[in-house]
Amino acid sequence: MTRSTDKRVLQFCHGYDGPFLDCARQYASLFAGSGYKVTTVFLTGKADAQVASGCASDEVLFLEFSSSAIRGLKLGAIRALRRIAAARDFSFCIAHRFKPIYITLLATRLPVIGVHHAFDDYKRGSRQLFANLFSKRLSLLGVSDAVRDDMRRCLPKWPAERIQTLYNRIDIEALQGALVPAAEARVALKLDPQAWIVGNVGRLHPDKDQATLLRGFAQALPSLPAGARLAILGKGRLEGSLKALAAELGIADQVDFLGQVPDARRYFAAFDTFALSSDHEPFGMVLLEAMVAGAPVAATACGGAVEVVEGVGVLFPLGDAAALAQALQVLAQMTDEQRQECQARMLQRLRERFSDEAVREVFWRLPHVVALTAEA
Repeated sequence: MTRSTDKRVLQFCHGYDGPFLDCARQYASLFAGSGYKVTTVFLTGKADAQVASGCASDEVLFLEFSSSAIRGLKLGAIRALRRIAAARDFSFCIAHRFKPIYITLLATRLPVIGVHHAFDDYKRGSRQLFANLFSKRLSLLGVSDAVRDDMRRCLPKWPAERIQTLYNRIDIEALQGALVPAAEARVALKLDPQAWIVGNVGRLHPDKDQATLLRGFAQALPSLPAGARLAILGKGRLEGSLKALAAELGIADQVDFLGQVPDARRYFAAFDTFALSSDHEPFGMVLLEAMVAGAPVAATACGGAVEVVEGVGVLFPLGDAAALAQALQVLAQMTDEQRQECQARMLQRLRERFSDEAVREVFWRLPHVVALTAEA
């Protein structure tokens, strides 16, 4: 794919907190070797050289707006982005989440590819009206088929080809190189070096449904290897109630609440298996990270998690503690040979569907991308 080197793409991101810095990297990397230069703009967040270096972009700008400053009409942000666009000859924009999409469409005349990472972004009538008003310049991507289908239901008059899927992805080799070996990871996390450990990572929030995870683990415990433990990484408003539930279930001594662990994905080799009990996860980036680490996975059979796990892990119905217990028992009974086969299938799935290379090929075949680049 050879194009002139003076073409530019604007990537507009709400912020770089949590997984969104890597999202910026993921989308900038789509243009590697394409002849397009990428300018990434962050709406919120202080200027940070380390963030800038992690974006895989030719230029990184920080608008440094506070959350309060981008409520309402967002006129200041619109003016700031208008100045940036006026000084550069952008071909089109990739905007993540609704506020950057809104600002870009009002600040510029650029075609916009809007990327959505959550459900219900167009459930509100006002957003549907806005999207319909700018439908000639706006096309949409969901990070999973589940998110894509949610948007199609909310925008039924849109042609299906204007709302597509582009999966989140992972730099497999980079994460493999950053993984802390299993024994060292357990030391770092202060986990039992000999125990069979179920890992879970996420906010302690109703959406993550760690209550079902605790109940499922408690039911499975008599059939799991002696001394089995559950390690939960993350913090949130449910910490107290979840600890109380563990005590009520009689498993408080077998559950490790480890709090917020910086760059937690580096320590996933500490887990013998990984369980995600989330309520309608839009995608489940944490599943990819567990798969890179070689931890067999169990996840709820809803949302985007199905697209990640089906065929390479175990799925169970949302909120079904008994089914989760059975899934943990199945994973605990895997032989070394079965575990190695599972790890090989997971790695193959990652390379075929969720790697930078695989998704880059999909991106350049998307109908609206083909149309935009043909016009540029």
